[in-house]
Amino acid sequence: MSPFNLTGRKALVTGGARGLGAGMAVALAAAGASVMIGDVLEEQGQATARALAATGAQAAFVHLDVTDEAHWLAAISATHSAFGGFDILINNAGIEITALVTEIDPDDLRRMLDVNIVGTAIGMKQAFRAMRPGGLAGQGGVVVNVSSVASTIAFPAIAGYSATKSAVDRLTRVGAMEAGKLGYGVRVNSIYPGLVPTDMGMQLASDVVNAGLFESPDAAVMAIVEQTPLGRLGTVSDMADAVVFLCSDASRFITGAGLPVDGGMGM
Repeated sequence: MSPFNLTGRKALVTGGARGLGAGMAVALAAAGASVMIGDVLEEQGQATARALAATGAQAAFVHLDVTDEAHWLAAISATHSAFGGFDILINNAGIEITALVTEIDPDDLRRMLDVNIVGTAIGMKQAFRAMRPGGLAGQGGVVVNVSSVASTIAFPAIAGYSATKSAVDRLTRVGAMEAGKLGYGVRVNSIYPGLVPTDMGMQLASDVVNAGLFESPDAAVMAIVEQTPLGRLGTVSDMADAVVFLCSDASRFITGAGLPVDGGMGM
């Protein structure tokens, strides 16, 4: 059997209704996993789950606001009830609010902190509790946190976002150490996606134009491509395949790592 086969695994993907999260859900299901879509976008999330189910995969949707711990408990319980287990968490949900340092709105910054850092931390907390021996699922598992190339480069107008995604990197490494030392049987890794032309990625391109940094969204995109050794933007499947790798037995001796999936931009 291929080491990338995820048959029998039970996954919860946050922010799974669209964009990178939906692509990750599709890739996990294609590898054999059962997938719960967790998101605040009810209609889109249900549609993504139905589309997955139409391919023959086990898939469902649960409303999940990652900043609310009660939502996490309900989502993990729903995943376990629907699929008979829970051993993969993809902590993908996140937001990006563009601003020059001189224009940072404290409320916007607090919102990014709440979703990108607090949401990720609560997800790790509840995944550890559910996956460790004696927990709801109790069979160990894998957590993959989605950081960003923004945590490794200095790009203008994303200071707040960069700070939150750098924190995701630290959460990943400390969480991996704790999970290993305390015998939870849980591996914890992260990926650093480069720019992908999703709704969120293209909004960033427009926002840096509005901040006066580029003449057009195309110019902003070209500036990123020029900084990328592989000479292109990332694709959803580039990110999703990396997530499947980190969830699979092919990465069985990898924990506490941050995997750049950025075409070399952050080297």
